Amino acid sequence: MFTRQGPTLGELTVQALSSVERGYDLLAPKFDHTPFRTPGVVLDATVEALAGHGPFADGLDVCCGTGAGLNVLESLCDNRATGVDFSTGMLTQARDAHPDATFVRADARALPFTSGFDLAVSFGALGHFLPADRPALFESAYRALRPGGLFAFPIEAPPPPTSSWFWLTHGFDLTMRVRNAVWRPQFVMYYRLSALPDVTADLSAAGFETTSVELTAAGEYRPGSPRCLLVLAHRRR
Repeated sequence: MFTRQGPTLGELTVQALSSVERGYDLLAPKFDHTPFRTPGVVLDATVEALAGHGPFADGLDVCCGTGAGLNVLESLCDNRATGVDFSTGMLTQARDAHPDATFVRADARALPFTSGFDLAVSFGALGHFLPADRPALFESAYRALRPGGLFAFPIEAPPPPTSSWFWLTHGFDLTMRVRNAVWRPQFVMYYRLSALPDVTADLSAAGFETTSVELTAAGEYRPGSPRCLLVLAHRRR
């Protein structure tokens, strides 16, 4: 799962025993050499799915990490691309990879923008927010968009119990629950806390009109069962 350029087991252990912010600061230099980075096939499928929803002028990558999602914005947006993250280490890596983008360090639950963007995206970030935090996250994204703007992000479809990914993600979440029960500070990262019906309900409560499309180009568990859905949340005009 990891390349030789990725973190060692010892480094991962230190990161996992840190806070989310400190852990990602430590992981940032090697993050792109881990399986945690959003795969290119998902990014490409997202660009393809969003191409017909524009045009977009200004784009925002919420929880941008090292900047993978900025590739999507740079493909779709005519004007500026902005990345937001609360990890200084991640932002440093993103600046090196995307020197023409704008970067802001901020908590995604309190974005410092009002009606500034036509398109907001986020990749792999939902697992870092407990269900109680999602309303603030979605309300913040809603405020950052212009009327009619779009907030889009992929979400993992439930894997079948026969899939190794089903057991891997459930095992990971159980391990994180035990870790957070006995160790402080907490490290919030869960795979199975963002079921689509719950996410859709929270988006609707924030004011979005929400649909989803299948990202079949990003792979399938079996024929007709896509691994990813793309959530499309429009801010009302």
